[in-house]
Amino acid sequence: MFQVFKKLAWFFKDQWLRYLVAILALMFASFLDLIPPRLIGNAIDAIQFNELTRTALSQTLLIYGGLIVLTYAIMFLWDYTLFSGALLLERQIRSKLMRHFLMMSPRFYSKNRTGDLMARATNDLKAIMMTSGFGILTLVDSTVYMSFIILMMGFTVNWTLTFMALIPMPIMALIVYKYGGIIHLRFTDAQEAFSDLNNYTLESIRGVSVTRAFVQEAYDLQRFKEKTHDVFNKNKAVAQMEALFEPTMKILVGISYTIGLGYGAIMVIDNRISIGDLVSFNVYLGMIIWPMFAIGELINVMQRGNASLDRVNHVLKQVSDVQEPLAPVEVKMPLTIQFNDVTFRYPGLKEPQLININLTIQQGETIGIVGKTGAGKTTLFKQLLRQYPAPEGNLLINGVSIEQLSLDRTRQWIGYVPQQHILFSKTVRENLLFGAGKTSDDVIHQMLISTSLKSDIDALSNGLDTLVGESGVTLSGGQKQRLSLARALLMDPEILILDDALSAVDGKTEATIIEHLKEQRQQKTTLIAAHRLSAVMHADQIIVLTDGRITEQGTHETLMQENGWYKEQFMIQQMTEEVATE
Repeated sequence: MFQVFKKLAWFFKDQWLRYLVAILALMFASFLDLIPPRLIGNAIDAIQFNELTRTALSQTLLIYGGLIVLTYAIMFLWDYTLFSGALLLERQIRSKLMRHFLMMSPRFYSKNRTGDLMARATNDLKAIMMTSGFGILTLVDSTVYMSFIILMMGFTVNWTLTFMALIPMPIMALIVYKYGGIIHLRFTDAQEAFSDLNNYTLESIRGVSVTRAFVQEAYDLQRFKEKTHDVFNKNKAVAQMEALFEPTMKILVGISYTIGLGYGAIMVIDNRISIGDLVSFNVYLGMIIWPMFAIGELINVMQRGNASLDRVNHVLKQVSDVQEPLAPVEVKMPLTIQFNDVTFRYPGLKEPQLININLTIQQGETIGIVGKTGAGKTTLFKQLLRQYPAPEGNLLINGVSIEQLSLDRTRQWIGYVPQQHILFSKTVRENLLFGAGKTSDDVIHQMLISTSLKSDIDALSNGLDTLVGESGVTLSGGQKQRLSLARALLMDPEILILDDALSAVDGKTEATIIEHLKEQRQQKTTLIAAHRLSAVMHADQIIVLTDGRITEQGTHETLMQENGWYKEQFMIQQMTEEVATE
């Protein structure tokens, strides 16, 4: 049960002073709580024997008032110190998770669903926070506070009466232990069910347009109902076990009260204790109810925290496929990029997606990459983006293996416009400046002109300050594509990768954008993958990929002299455009 504290030892070691102050203050507050019942007992005895004077009563009330003020101050100290520490732990683990998510490769996200990761970053972190805050409170109260009460009952009243009243304690400990194990299993199942629901909800919201298009709203609602019902049942199972704690405790406390009152009354009759002692004893017996409940709460919180911490650690222990080199080689500028017999296969697949790729790219060149769908164009780009482990063969930058270069350095060189355009739920301006930082409006407007986006942005309600909505939902496909392109160009990267980035624009707009690219990208390397061959006609080199192999290579003019796939595809596209124009 207490393994969770061992797993969090790194945090408690770092925050030892905070927790030491909180625990000592909590223990001192617990000690102060034991004084008033004794004062009440003494006052009752004084009344019984006609010994209570006005002076003694005034002193008692004065002490009582002082204890109230002192207890308030001490309680504020331990409460603030302890629970601020719990919030600090939640913040640290959440930041650690976020850093981990940013460092992980695509394989990690293919193995872990988004909803599941979100559940770990929300519900599980809340359970861990409860462990480091409320868990510490219940631990101290169920051990130190209970011990203080028992010692006070024994030393100031009677040990025999104390032992008799605490007979139910071992039974309670055994029952609580059994309950704790069951709660751990059921809570883990409940968290897994919540992860499934979270993931399904995300997918359902993202795919709402497809759901409507296929008239599957009723089916989607039914699936959602089944998921929520599963979460409800599993959380209900946890609640059922937790609900058993309170009546179990009440029964055991009731037995203790019965023993304490019955046997205590006999001892009063036998003059072994006074009436004041019996009153104090019963007040202490009432005070011990919370520590008894605290044992149950402690088991509950520990099991929840342990289950959640295991789930979070399972994510944090997963290592990225791509690692930072121990001693990275410093390369200031990517003057040459060489693919020497590069072969690559995705993890878990037998067949390679790139086979014996040989390609040399000089700084300032524009490279066109074409081929059928699934030929390996995006996979080729991913080697430069370092989203997967280094391929077989050699991928060199300035003659240095890309594995020996810093991840940050290689990625800083690259501006990437992917097929799936990712826009954030921010303004147009914030999306444009995502990688470029502070940039003047004049530069932004010039870039909008270069990407044929100026008139579109001016037509929006608030121009550059218009919110684009979730994933750019307020923009058309072509606008999102050009906005992604403008964002990459504002970075002025050494290497610009356009992965079919002009597919959603018309031929005239494409031609305008290409002309601006030729002007702005002089002395900078540009890689363009496209299905429309008109987007790569101007390239210094064009390669044709077929099933992961380079089958044709050269300029537009040289490839047109060959009777290969490129010439055939170009002629087909030209005829299609002519027909469309007519």
